[in-house]
Amino acid sequence: MKDEQLPPVRSVSPEAGLASVPAVKQYLRSAETYGIDYAPLLTQAGISPDVLNDNNQWVPASALEKLLSLLIPASGDPCFGLHTSAHISYDMYCIQGYINMNCANLREIWDKTPILEKIIGDMGYSTPIYGPEESSLRWDCNYTDPVVKRHITENILASWACYAREFLLPDRANEGPTQVCFTHSAPADPALLGEYDNIFGCEVLFDQPYNAITIDNGSLSYPITQANPAILSSLLDHATLILKELDKNRSFADQVKNLLRLMMNNGVPRREAIAEQLNMNSRTLQRKLKEEDTSYQLLLDELRFEMASHYLAKTNLTMESVAEKLGFAETRSFYRHFKNYSGQTAGEFRKQHQMEFSA
Repeated sequence: MKDEQLPPVRSVSPEAGLASVPAVKQYLRSAETYGIDYAPLLTQAGISPDVLNDNNQWVPASALEKLLSLLIPASGDPCFGLHTSAHISYDMYCIQGYINMNCANLREIWDKTPILEKIIGDMGYSTPIYGPEESSLRWDCNYTDPVVKRHITENILASWACYAREFLLPDRANEGPTQVCFTHSAPADPALLGEYDNIFGCEVLFDQPYNAITIDNGSLSYPITQANPAILSSLLDHATLILKELDKNRSFADQVKNLLRLMMNNGVPRREAIAEQLNMNSRTLQRKLKEEDTSYQLLLDELRFEMASHYLAKTNLTMESVAEKLGFAETRSFYRHFKNYSGQTAGEFRKQHQMEFSA
């Protein structure tokens, strides 16, 4: 994907939550297969058909929830969300989809997913959990309608599986996930369980404490053949601009912290680099952060601790690898930073959270 093909950065609604147009279209493509006239349903949900002509736009997440509450019963399909995964397309994930296709492997994709998924929408959030032999990507839904929550969760996990199989690792399509978990109960009709097997091809568990798709670490590290580091760098730069636009109604400190989180993939960015992304000089950035009773260094320390806590509690990365990911020149500097910030050693923290890690 060349630079001139990058989608423009659009102004977004001040709504607290958003859903991208491609994410909405996946459900509409599915609705068409059921013969549903969804035009009046869009009106009821408050979604303008004109907005759907531009894949670089968003709609309020509440509008998507309302739309799904109408589409699901209209379909008459108790597995509507699950079956909607058949309508996955490379553009459903917006620029994140292009980023995924240029990452080295699934592990790199999973590392970036919690940072980038806001571009697709605020329907929920992902958390990668890395184990010694298998790893999981968990997903928590932000919606409250229990029916919508069930269907959108099944769609998200099934779409992950279909997207990886079709676009990322087509030569490993027969391997798939090793286990899938859902927090909701199994369908009332046992015959429907075969639908889950058709999609996932593995053990599917219900009434679990989390929603997750689990794969073996061989698949996690298997190279994505079309990956291009140069294109990836360009796409990440553009994603930074989109995320900055999405965050413009958040506090200035949150905007800086989110930029730091995204740019930490290439080492710890200098304060000047963050200021440049926000179209200001370093002195203005310092002044605006001071007005919110914080600073660049405080935000960096806070983010490093958050990321360290995740790596220590939910991955099997060595201390040396954690230190390197957080931009510390020496592991002992990381040890000292973690102890000063948390009051306990990194080793003590990892041991304390070992049960959560193995869950």
